Amino acid sequence: MQAATAAGLYVVLDLQPGSANVLSQAKLYTSLLAMPDVGLAIDPEWALGPGEHPLGQIGSLTSAQINAVGAWLEQLTASKHLPQKLLVLHQFRLSMIGDEAGLKTNYNDLAVLIHMDGEGSTPSKIATWNAVTRAAPRGLPFGWKNFYKEDHPTMTPEQTMAQKPTPVMISYQ
Repeated sequence: MQAATAAGLYVVLDLQPGSANVLSQAKLYTSLLAMPDVGLAIDPEWALGPGEHPLGQIGSLTSAQINAVGAWLEQLTASKHLPQKLLVLHQFRLSMIGDEAGLKTNYNDLAVLIHMDGEGSTPSKIATWNAVTRAAPRGLPFGWKNFYKEDHPTMTPEQTMAQKPTPVMISYQ
């Protein structure tokens, strides 16, 4: 982690909570999140209920659960006098973030971004993008994930940047 930040890279820790409480899981990484160039991502797809198993269903988190993490991370950032941190929310189905209208997005010490990480054909990804961007709170920035193996075909950087609104973060996996 220190080598990455020393090289000028911003590191994003990606939480896939499983059956754990997402706030409790985030707190396990307090020492890393107390570093200035480390942000946090939450992947509701992997939030599982009792008796659920990974890859058996698509999980979800409520806006209240996400807001609790955001409030804690903002307090940590402010108390350590750190620069604003990135809070990334992965989403490719509207059901992944419950009560999305209740999602807090206007933090002083956090920048919230929804990262559309669906996979599939180009038309399918664009349809997912349109659904996710329409449903999100106004003014929220968006990111886009391209998959090398799961997308058919993988979109070019030019195709990705042509989406509206323009993605401000693009990742490849």
